Amino acid sequence: MLNWADLTQDWGASYARAKRRFPNLRDRDMARVRDDRNQFEAYLAERHHLTVNEAREELEDFLFTEGLNREARQSLGK
Repeated sequence: MLNWADLTQDWGASYARAKRRFPNLRDRDMARVRDDRNQFEAYLAERHHLTVNEAREELEDFLFTEGLNREARQSLGK
């Protein structure tokens, strides 16, 4: 599974995929929330009308899916 540190290491590519999953993210807000997972979850909750727990679950699901996609790309590349 992908974790938060993995996600933020390649923020440019990760953010593009996150924005497809969470379309209410605003580019101008990312500088202040992308480095702190708790802040990002609170921001995600606010922008998508979720509770913080729901946002956390959505982010976990996104990280899991991204991890599966990464594994699939790596296995296809071998």
